[in-house]
Amino acid sequence: MSNIAEGFERGSNKELIQFLYIAKGSVGEVRSQLYAAMDLDYITKDTFDNISASTNTVSRKIAAFIKYLQNSGMKGSRCKAQQLKAESKNKSTVVVNPNFEL
Repeated sequence: MSNIAEGFERGSNKELIQFLYIAKGSVGEVRSQLYAAMDLDYITKDTFDNISASTNTVSRKIAAFIKYLQNSGMKGSRCKAQQLKAESKNKSTVVVNPNFEL
């Protein structure tokens, strides 16, 4: 969750995707720790199965979100802000003086 939040706050989809991959890796780490916990009899097989199923679901959802972001045309809020700033610099502004008389 923290990796996803950090990636989102970076303001670009490219960085968000990078942090989503890190989050997906963290899910794999949790799954690995589950095997160790079960092997050491800290958790039961039923507990392992339930949590393992949840980690699989989370991993698939993260992967689907990554795919969505990669296929979307969106680039993120930081990129949008930079684009708007560049566009405003390129526009010429006409100022009308309401007190001007002919």
